[in-house]
Amino acid sequence: MERRQRGVSAGLLLLLYQISQVGLQNIPSVTLGVLVLNIFLFLNPLRPLPEVCLSVNEAVHRKNWQRLLLAPFHHADDWHLYYNMISMLWKGIMLERKLKSMWFAYIIAVFSVLIGVVYMVLEVLLVIILDDPSYEMNCGVGFSGVLFALKVLNNHYNPGRVSSVFGLPIASKYACWVELVAIHLISPG
Repeated sequence: MERRQRGVSAGLLLLLYQISQVGLQNIPSVTLGVLVLNIFLFLNPLRPLPEVCLSVNEAVHRKNWQRLLLAPFHHADDWHLYYNMISMLWKGIMLERKLKSMWFAYIIAVFSVLIGVVYMVLEVLLVIILDDPSYEMNCGVGFSGVLFALKVLNNHYNPGRVSSVFGLPIASKYACWVELVAIHLISPG
């Protein structure tokens, strides 16, 4: 896993600018808390990325379960943080207002852990299906899985909407899948 630069950088400055454009008073409390936590941990990581990233080897074999809690809130670099937190900002504003703060906080907490469990199950399945033990070593960080789950939830609560993905109008129920593939192609890993 690559080491990221610490401190203020272009992605972080752009994120702070975007947040200021929305206005702190317009961001619901849980959404704002998630943004602040992720920015704080980007600037002051609890441990180096190789010690917080989630993998089958580290979490299951070495019983380092705290990675389930740490990995979603650490980011590889400033652009990883920027894209995830801009997505969180918009999804959080829409969903937290609809679901109310307590329920939204519960969903964020559950998704943060559950996504890590799903990630590890998928990695184990790849090991079994492809007979390739290297998948146990894949190590990931970031909030992307939680954001994908929030996007699916948002599509559930707002059916029939059309989203723009790279300027192309796509039904929202399919947009999350197109976005997932696009993100993987733009930023694999």
